[in-house]
Amino acid sequence: MYPLLVACKSISNLRRAAAEEVVDKVRQHSGALVDQAQLVSHELIRVSILWHEMWHEALEEASRLYFGEQNIEGMLKVLEPLHEMLEEGARKDNTTIQERAFIEAYRHELLEAYECCINYKSNLQEAELTQAWDLYYHVFKRIDKQLASLTALDLESVSPELLLCRDLELAVPGTYRADAPVVTISSFSRKLVVITSKQRPRKLTIHGNDGEDYAFLLKGHEDLRQDERVMQLFGLVNTLLENSRKTAEKDLAIQRYSVIPLSPNSGLIGWVPNCDTLHHLIREYRDARNIILNQEHKHMLSFAQNYDILPLIAKTEVFEYALENTEGNDLSRVLWLKSRSSEVWLERRTNYTRSLAVMSMVGYILGLGDRHPSNLMLHRHSGKILHIDFGDCFEASMNREKFPEKVPFRLTRMLVKAMEVSGIEGNFRSTCENVMQVLRTNK
Repeated sequence: MYPLLVACKSISNLRRAAAEEVVDKVRQHSGALVDQAQLVSHELIRVSILWHEMWHEALEEASRLYFGEQNIEGMLKVLEPLHEMLEEGARKDNTTIQERAFIEAYRHELLEAYECCINYKSNLQEAELTQAWDLYYHVFKRIDKQLASLTALDLESVSPELLLCRDLELAVPGTYRADAPVVTISSFSRKLVVITSKQRPRKLTIHGNDGEDYAFLLKGHEDLRQDERVMQLFGLVNTLLENSRKTAEKDLAIQRYSVIPLSPNSGLIGWVPNCDTLHHLIREYRDARNIILNQEHKHMLSFAQNYDILPLIAKTEVFEYALENTEGNDLSRVLWLKSRSSEVWLERRTNYTRSLAVMSMVGYILGLGDRHPSNLMLHRHSGKILHIDFGDCFEASMNREKFPEKVPFRLTRMLVKAMEVSGIEGNFRSTCENVMQVLRTNK
């Protein structure tokens, strides 16, 4: 049901009409299922981006258009739908506690600012916009401060309808299999944890009718449809690797997770347990030993403070100086220290090397970029590398104007040192060659 409901929101009239036709046919024999799917989808989208976040994002964009590009028409186009939403919410009785709190706190100032914008349209006086932005900026600062302290959400205040959902016919997102019993939604956990990052995703727990808890990352401000397609590609690659004589017995399957888009700018991602980002592991290792997190960068600046304006050959010299004065064995040490025996360490190291090789080749075929340490995860038990965030595919990073990525895949010193004695001339190379051969044979 979830993909159908996303298609119903498509900007393509043809696609939207086709999806609505299918939904209507499903409704004829499973009306309750369709109603539940629409309710859950609508409420999850509502929770993924609160009014505070909508206004924060819109005011940032409007500010960029007005002050950066002097685009007054574009600025008004961004703000007008939110003002309409605010006034509509003030008239309705079905707003949530969180939305009513926003109306009480900010409506008066925002209405005053919007009146200034309307006055500008009629008299074209710049003073009206100056006054409007004084008010908008004051609201923005207050919202910004409020969002900084946002660490948890109570479902009763952001979506009471979800909290009331009990024993639905609807399957837990990402669990439906045609050849297996359907795990349906029993209820939603009351508390949502807000992850501290720029987009502020929420950790949501759904209780299934099988007694299990299913954790998800609820993300707003992001189109997850491409991530969903990437997971489908990984499924195909896993099938090819399983059916090849050279790769079948080496446990090279790419670890996947469920991705369920809810709208063009929000969706659910299956929570992967027992995984840490490389950034987290390196930070943890360095903090415990009083090593500065960005010590390599500090060495570069101590050698040349004006690094950013140096010619390429000089930048290379500075970079090599930083390498010579740092060890770069953090990840290697983490793998060793977190293994309870040498046998476990050897197995994890082998899994790490092979999984890194598989994703290097598949990522190269996919044109995958933006592989920084926060987008690479390490499984605590198996040692396998897991990739997240597939927003930059099809060589988007290679072709961007500022700081284009020139490498086919990430293979930095720290990643190589974690392979230990053989480096890339062992499991890594043989796995790369075998995987690439399988991919080329089945192109």
